[in-house]
Amino acid sequence: MDHVAGPGGDEAILARLDRLRAADLPVRGGRTMAYVYDSGLAGLDELAARAQAAFAGVNGLDMTAFPSVVTLENDIVGQAARLLGGGPATAGTFTSGGTESCLLAVLTAREHAARTRGVAAPEIVLPQTAHAAFHKAAALFGLTAVTVPVDPGTFRVRPQDVAAALTPRTALVVASAPSYAHGVIDPVAEVAAAAAERGVLCHVDACIGGWYLGHRRLAGGIAPPPPFDLAVPGVSSLSVDLHKYGYTPKGASVLLFRDAELRRHGWFAHASWPGYPVVNATLQGTKSAGPLAAAWAVLHKVGTAGYVELARRVHEATRQLVEGIARIDGLRVLGDPDASLVAVAADDPALDPFVVADEMRLRGWYLQPQPAYAGSPPNLHLTVTAAVADPARIADLLAELAAAADRARAVGPATVDPGIAGIAAALDPATLGPAEVALALEVAGVGADGSLPQRMAPVLAVLQALPAPLTERLLPEVVSRLYAG
Repeated sequence: MDHVAGPGGDEAILARLDRLRAADLPVRGGRTMAYVYDSGLAGLDELAARAQAAFAGVNGLDMTAFPSVVTLENDIVGQAARLLGGGPATAGTFTSGGTESCLLAVLTAREHAARTRGVAAPEIVLPQTAHAAFHKAAALFGLTAVTVPVDPGTFRVRPQDVAAALTPRTALVVASAPSYAHGVIDPVAEVAAAAAERGVLCHVDACIGGWYLGHRRLAGGIAPPPPFDLAVPGVSSLSVDLHKYGYTPKGASVLLFRDAELRRHGWFAHASWPGYPVVNATLQGTKSAGPLAAAWAVLHKVGTAGYVELARRVHEATRQLVEGIARIDGLRVLGDPDASLVAVAADDPALDPFVVADEMRLRGWYLQPQPAYAGSPPNLHLTVTAAVADPARIADLLAELAAAADRARAVGPATVDPGIAGIAAALDPATLGPAEVALALEVAGVGADGSLPQRMAPVLAVLQALPAPLTERLLPEVVSRLYAG
């Protein structure tokens, strides 16, 4: 960025920000079917912005200096607990998002296992469909991740496989409600029972679907989802994001615990220094209360009845989408989604889902590519939000998807030279030097500055063909190039 000469005009500064945003995916309107969540409700964003601005300078580090954060957080946690099976003893924490909630759940389990069971080398048992945040937590906090396969047809974990993976070192078992990749709910009751039988904590990752599923089951005339929340015996904690189907601004999630005693194991306190006594309930120290206030405002504005209606619309739109995809030649839905996430694969070898994604993006739609992994074929992830939950809008999406499939079939699948793939597979990610990394990225189609081509199918095909450890070695290099200067 150029050096700023002095106080710039407000409009010039805002205009620069607008120009930067022009290259981003749209966050409103429902055409970006990952990463963003749009309620479609008039005035809600403006209310959230005003609430966030009012509390932007409030520091959540010290709730005794800013008691408003206690009132707001207690109210939000209470709403989440009542919706998701909590009782009088339920305790919780407001966090910056799903990843932080999952990290804190794992940290709490690690400390609980060490203090109550003497576990020194803890393990975390999780389905292979569990969110990457749990692998991140294991890496950060020194746990061994024990990954359990899922049923190849339903993509749900099998309780007997979870039970077989438990050892005296297991600190935590994870179940998804739903899984991000396929939108299915793991058999939470059976998984939690297996964990409880061994005295192990069980966390339910309901980050992406909890708020939607909790309100959907309040809607009359719709079959409720399978049991998944704190009311299920053996479930000790649950995470739910508000900035997803709560439609609040980013930076809002809740981590619920069965009681305050369990929550205490994840808190950090320090008085052995000459400064102020420190108590942190989250990974952050200083944190703006802006996201907290914005979330509180949105929850109160929409209300229970409003969320139930939004959930009903999303449910009906998801059913319409799933049924419509089944009628598109060459495409199929993976599994039987329990929530509002749909994974679309191809059953025609001449049809490449990644090329379909490119064709859709050229038409103004973003569908998130998901590479093949462990029995899950390459597919496209679609998150159905309220903004797209209109019969006419879904019909438009289905028509665009059918036309994109026809164009993708004409283009043909992205291919990878078998010789190059063989050479790459022989590389040792741990010993790759800068020259080898540069060559591998060039083969993948990544520019020297980290730039990516307009059509991503060839890049994704290369990354999909590489062994996962090599891909994990290369991806940070791509991002590093973007932030180089």
